[in-house]
Order: sequence, then structure tokens, then C-alpha cells
Amino acid sequence: MKHLFSTFFIVLNIFTFGQEIAPADYVNPLMGTQSKPSLSNGNTYPAIGLPWGMNLWTPQTGKMGDGWAYTYDADKIKGFKQTHQPSPWMNDYGAFAIMPGVGKLKFKEEERASWFSHKAENAKPYSYSVYLADINVTTELTPTERAAFFKFDFPKTDSAYIVIDALNKGSYIKILPKERKILGYTTKYARGKYTNFKNYFVIQFDKDFDLTTTWKDSTFVKNQLEITSDHAGAIVGFKLKNKESVYARTASSFISFEQAELNLKREIGSRNFDQVKTDAKNIWNKTLGRIEVKGGTDQQIRTFYSSLYRTLFFPQKLYEIDADNKVKHWSPYNGKILDGKMFAGTGFWDTFRALYPFLNLVYPGINVEMQEGLANTFKEGGFLPEWSSPGYSDIMIGNNSASVVADAYIKGLRGYDIETLWQAVKHGANNEGPIDAVGRRGVEYYNTLGYVPYDVKINENAARTLEYAYDDFAIYELGKALGKPASEIDIYKKRANNYKNVFDPETGLMRGKNKDGKFQSPFNPFKWGDAFTEGNSWHYTWSVFQDIDGLSKLMGGKKKFEAKLDEVFSLPPVFDDSYYGSVIHEIREMQIMNMGQYAHGNQPIQHMIYLYNYAGAPYKTQYWTRQVMDKLYFATPDGYCGDEDNGQTSAWYVFSALGFYPVTPATDQYVLGTPLFKEAVIHLENGKKIEIKAPENSAENIYVKSLNVNLRSYPKNWLSHKELMKGAVLDFQMDNKPNKERGSQEKDFPYSMSKD
Repeated sequence: MKHLFSTFFIVLNIFTFGQEIAPADYVNPLMGTQSKPSLSNGNTYPAIGLPWGMNLWTPQTGKMGDGWAYTYDADKIKGFKQTHQPSPWMNDYGAFAIMPGVGKLKFKEEERASWFSHKAENAKPYSYSVYLADINVTTELTPTERAAFFKFDFPKTDSAYIVIDALNKGSYIKILPKERKILGYTTKYARGKYTNFKNYFVIQFDKDFDLTTTWKDSTFVKNQLEITSDHAGAIVGFKLKNKESVYARTASSFISFEQAELNLKREIGSRNFDQVKTDAKNIWNKTLGRIEVKGGTDQQIRTFYSSLYRTLFFPQKLYEIDADNKVKHWSPYNGKILDGKMFAGTGFWDTFRALYPFLNLVYPGINVEMQEGLANTFKEGGFLPEWSSPGYSDIMIGNNSASVVADAYIKGLRGYDIETLWQAVKHGANNEGPIDAVGRRGVEYYNTLGYVPYDVKINENAARTLEYAYDDFAIYELGKALGKPASEIDIYKKRANNYKNVFDPETGLMRGKNKDGKFQSPFNPFKWGDAFTEGNSWHYTWSVFQDIDGLSKLMGGKKKFEAKLDEVFSLPPVFDDSYYGSVIHEIREMQIMNMGQYAHGNQPIQHMIYLYNYAGAPYKTQYWTRQVMDKLYFATPDGYCGDEDNGQTSAWYVFSALGFYPVTPATDQYVLGTPLFKEAVIHLENGKKIEIKAPENSAENIYVKSLNVNLRSYPKNWLSHKELMKGAVLDFQMDNKPNKERGSQEKDFPYSMSKD
């Protein structure tokens, strides 16, 4: 499959006749869509929208309510859905669907579905079109942040129609024939409990309706143009004397119908379809063009921009601009309409690692808005979210909002209420939440014993201990940056060492510990779950982001630490799935990748490859990062090796392709790897640029022989964010043999807390 797509892309490239391809046209939105619950190759859908826009659109092949909204192996499209879904495991909220038809009226999903082929499908970030074979209609859509423009190319027929499906769990529809308009709302969501939740939508057509009918549940409703039901919908029909296009403009709002109308007027107005599409394409090219890469294969460039595209959606804007040009949002935390910014749709357990650090480097302006939204979340809900979809979602572990807040401020972001966020991170660190996934479950044990015990019925306890310790480090570093007194912040510095309490000297690995201070027994380091989260001890042992040198000392020093890293790759991919009772997809993805215990398809171990830099063997980082980039990422439907997860797995690739990675968010440093391209330029928001040059780069020349930064020899294994933001030129001399001397001296190692 990869080879077929590669051939297609090469042919496509040839037929540009030497013209330079715009960044957006390198993107394959179908990357990662060939997935299923038992095996994720990304678990993505073709997301058609604008960067961080409130709404996305996707063709829907799955059943209503199925998180796998679009899967590449499907044969039929059931509709075109407005979506806010961050992942299939989280499912959707505020969705509705539109689907054309010809002939007999069909509104039920399975009946209205049409066969389609990927050969007659064209997916771009800024538009999506597909030929629906059963009705001989081509549908195309193009987005704005809160609206979308549809074009339905019908054959000559007196029975063309369009179905509007407001989905179940409580919906409303109203047809306004004289205005060629449909109003509706949906109240469907998958996670959490909300008050005053409605996604209001308006759809404006360009032609008079020849037919109007509503439906609810599984039956038509006669002579009634307004319906409130569990599952409401509408059909409007047209008599077309020739092959004609029917256009529909739609927008939505979480605030009101009036706001939805205003969003439509503001974002589309009187512009035609091609104008909206051109503007969307320009926005994507400008946003993706913040990074330029050259001197790689066609497939590498397509994979790079397809991955970059995935970093630019979540969290989504949940705010709108009212008639007085004031920023407003519906709050998922208290149900009120309030002033200020709000975002939704991300899990910090995934994204604190690389996605947010990536925004802080390349797109800091949007993260300033996100930080404002986090401050509002705390004011409205009492805790920072750890997963928002759109509000508090009770899934995953950790208190990693602390890292997201700290890294932004330490990396220089300003212009938001940092004092409120300071109170928020302290509150989250010292309290259990009303649900497990906010605050810290087991906080009393952690604060008194220095770890969350294995035998007190708190799941994934060793993982919680490790993440809390890192988050305490992030809080301490933020407190220092804010000038807070030692009496307030030293406790977090002390707790940042708590990782040592779950390190087992006998095995050299992290291990659950009972309340009495004894390690859990029996212990199987290959057991997934139990004391760990979606991984085993071999994955979580490295989750000491703040003090890799301290971890190295616990293992017996640099050589033993390096050998332990090597062992991850040399061990067989064996596993114990007894905690789950079956092989979860993350286990299967590790097993089939032929990289031993290295499980890149999930987040806990993704930074581990970079840890050779702390052992004086950066050439091994260079080898393994290139192995992962070359073998596990492709701009194809099976192009990821696990869940993409809201930009995190993509951000790993983008950072790594540029040649460095943020192992320790909430510090100033990036750890070096090996660049993928001969040339790359990062255009910073402050007007400066980072130029990355590696002219000898090739499939064989993967090792860094030497590095000059701003024309001076640079022996260190890390780069400074502060210095990069001033603008920099990185000159890599590449070779096909490792330089085992470069970066081997301890003075050149990256930051570790115990050496501070």
C-alpha cells in the first residue's frame, strides 16, 4: 500500500511540470485513516477545517455515534459531518450531518449511504470532494473557522434532495422555505455532563425548495416544518432542469441561533465557493509555510507536511465573536455564556510532551490564547482540565496541565493571567478532583509517603508517582520564573525527587510499591497496565524527564544506563496482557513493529530514544530517531504506528525531522537528534528564523559528525530555546559513520535537575 501511494505521489509531482508545490498540497489528510479498534495506524479522520478552528468536517463512513467516523477500508459514505472529535476513543460532541440524494427519499443512515472510491476522492486540508456513485453526485466542501461552504453537483433531475441529520440524544430542526434556510441544534455528546449544551446551526441554500419534509427517529413527519425529538432531521428537494450545482452555506454556534447566523455572515458572507476555498488554501499555506523543508525525498516531504497538518487542530477554539466584537464562549464547566477565550479537545497526558512545546516554539501566539482559556477553565470549573472534550473528561492519569502552563511561561509567552494559572497548578497538585482525571488521585499518599501505593486500590500507581514528580518539577520551575519565595515552592522541588521511591535497585526498573514500603510481588516488567498506564515498566522507567542524570545514577552510572537503553531494543516484544484481559491495540502495535520493547505507537516511551545524549552516546539517538522516522511514518492511510493523539505523535516527527526534541518541557532546552532534510527553515513569529543546514544528509549519512551554531563549533547535546528565538543558523556536517567522541563529555549533556 505504501509503495502504491508513493508511486502516485511521484507521478503527481512529475505532472506539476517543475512548478513548486505549495505546502498544503503536500498534505495527505487520509494519513492514518486505515485504522480500527484492534490496530491503530493513526486513528485519524480526514479533518477538513482551518488551523485551530471551532469546527472540522469529515466524510462519515461509520455509524452514528461510532468514534471511527471515517475508515479508509469502508466502501460507503453516509454523510458529511461537522465534527469536534479529538480521537475515536473520546468520540464526538456537537455533530450534525448533511447528505445529498436523488430519487426516492432516504434519510436513514444505511439507506442514504452511497458507494465511493478513493480514486474519485480528493482530500486537502482546505477542501474535500468525492463522487457518490449511487446518486451520481459529486460533493465538495470547503471550511472557515466556524462555517463551511458545500457544493453539490447534481445530474439533471426533478428529484434532487439534501438530508440534514441533527443526530440523536436530543435534536431540533426547522425549515424556513421562504428564506431557503434550515435551523437546527444538536445536544449529542459522548463524555462528561453538561448544562445548556447545544450546537446551534444554520444552513442557507442558494435555490428555492421544491420539496420540504421533516423526520424524527425512523419516520417521516407530514405537514410539520419544525421538530423537536430524540433524533430530528429534515429533507429539502430541488427540481433541476440541467446538470446543476446546489450550494449550501452553513455555520454553527455553541451560544445561540443568532450567533450562528452572525458567524455565517462574518466568515462567508457574500463570497462565492471558490473565494472561500482560495482563502482557506492561503491560510493553510501560510500556517504550514512557517516551516520550509528541502532536500528530502518526495515521500519525506509529504510525510513532514502531513504530520505538521495534524499538529494544527487541537485544542479547537470554543469561543466566538459577538455582535459587539466581544469574545464570548459557552462554558462546558458551568453552562454559562461568558467573556473570554476557551479551547477544547486535547489530552495533556499525550500533548504535554511535544505538541505544546512545539506551539511554544513555532506558533506561540495561539498558545497565548490557549493559556487564557486555561485560566478561564480554572475560574469556571475549579480545576485545570487534563482531558477536555469539551469539558472535564474522566480519562487518563497525571496532573500534566502543570507542564503545559509552566512550559509556556518559561518559553517566554506573556499576555495572559499567569497568577490565576499559578494558583490553578498549585490547587491541582494538592487536591483530588471531583473526578479521577483532574487534580491528583492518591494525593494524600503521594504527599506523605512520596509515592502512590500499589495496594490501596488506586490504579496505575507507579505511573502516577512518576508523572506527579515531573509535574512538581514543572511547578517548581514556574514558581522560580515567577519569583515566588522558597517557602512556597521548595516543597515542589523536594517532591520532584519522588521518582526515586518507585525505582527498584534489584531489577533496575520502576516498580509498584506497597503502602508498607515493600515492592509489589510478583513483578513482571513486561506486564502492561497494573502499576503503569498503557505500557509496562520498560516503557515508564524512563519517565523521569526532569532528572535523567539522577535516573542514570540509580542504574549504576552512564555505561549501565546506556546498556539499559540498548536493552529496550534488544529484548523480544513479549508482553503480559492479564491486567486488561486481552491484547489492547497499543500492545499489538509494539509487537508488530520489530523494535523490541520500544512502543512508539504510544506516548510514555517516545522521548526515550533521546536519552542516549545523557549517557555520552548521542550517535545512538541519531541512529534510532532515523530508524523511527524512516520505518514508522508515511503519508499514507496506514502511515502512523499507533494513535496520532491530538498532534503529539506528529509533533514527535516534526521535531525529530528538524533535528531536536523537547525531552524536558518546562526547561529552556531541546535535546539534539539528527536532521532529516538537507535544509529546513523555521520562520519564527518574532520575525527571526532558524536555519538548519545539513547538505551531506542522505539515507546513509544519518550521523552528526560536527555541528556549528552561528558559525561557531558547538559540542553540546542540546540547544537553548532562548538562543534559538534570537535567530540561529545550525550547520550540521553529516557522515555515514558515528562520531563517538562528539557529545561524549558530561559537560555537554542536557539538563538534569540533580545537576542544577
